[in-house]
Amino acid sequence: MEYRVNDRALEAASFLALVGQIWQGDYDAEQARDALSRTYNITAYDGAQLVGCLRILTDGHYFGTITELLVLPAYQRQGIGSKLLRLAQAHTPTMLYFGAQPDLEAFYEKNGCKKSMQSYLIPRPPG
Repeated sequence: MEYRVNDRALEAASFLALVGQIWQGDYDAEQARDALSRTYNITAYDGAQLVGCLRILTDGHYFGTITELLVLPAYQRQGIGSKLLRLAQAHTPTMLYFGAQPDLEAFYEKNGCKKSMQSYLIPRPPG
């Protein structure tokens, strides 16, 4: 497994292929390219295949948030997500905050993450 910290070469097509196997949705390649250019991307590759990705959105000084941690289903439970979290902790300039799906809380707690503030969502206005 090859891990890349701040993977600026991460291509939208590879990222969307990963996302498409985890979350169903209609994703725009140009928007994905723009989003990836705005985040600090830590990736895991098995050969040329992207199998895991953790994205961080940060101001570089005071705040950072993990926007997502994704690992292909066939590669889960092999320590890849845990390694991506450790790399995020080691290479980010800020404390990291993130929301977790309830069924994944045990994974994050096992990896030393502490429960913090409850999160809220402000939905986009209709239309």
